[in-house]
Amino acid sequence: MSTSQISTLFVTKLYRASLDDAALNTSLAASCKAIAAADEAGKSWSAEHGYKGYTSYASLNDLPKRDPAFADLKKALDAHAREFAKALHLDLGGRRLALDSMWVNVLAPGGVHTGHIHPHAVLSGTYYVDVPPGSSALKLEDPRLPLMMAAPPRAEDAPEAERTFVYVTPRAGEVLMWESFVRHEVPLNEAKKARISVSFNYRWG
Repeated sequence: MSTSQISTLFVTKLYRASLDDAALNTSLAASCKAIAAADEAGKSWSAEHGYKGYTSYASLNDLPKRDPAFADLKKALDAHAREFAKALHLDLGGRRLALDSMWVNVLAPGGVHTGHIHPHAVLSGTYYVDVPPGSSALKLEDPRLPLMMAAPPRAEDAPEAERTFVYVTPRAGEVLMWESFVRHEVPLNEAKKARISVSFNYRWG
């Protein structure tokens, strides 16, 4: 039998880090709840689009200017985005990745966020403010899935890097970041109270 070799190509990376700032997380929790209570446009959009809970995705685009807690979060995320971009070996051509958008998510019990990508960004991610017991994990999809037209399913005991879907359970105070072409979703929130997070996009600009 001849010698064979298998190489791993086109690896999809997930960036994960804890901000280790309890005071910031406490401030963000209060700010997220206050914004969710006051943003009538966001509440209307959420209801019209079947989002069980609240999101400021379509109503507010100035959170870092609106509230100091979000400005502090932006500063922390900027550093992590730079670190992730370096790990991805992105050639930014002398430019930088800039925060393009940031929005609040208050996912009520029984709520979901269906699968999607962020096509106009480079990096996307979420900072987790409150993750009560039973909260949804983040579900990430292998970007090759739409091309696997005749492929059999993966074995149940396949290692994480070989699975079609990976579920990542976040912790409060943690940030997860991925390249924006990675399809992701939030399955059913089985917690008894809302799961609170702040999502964001970075563009090349």
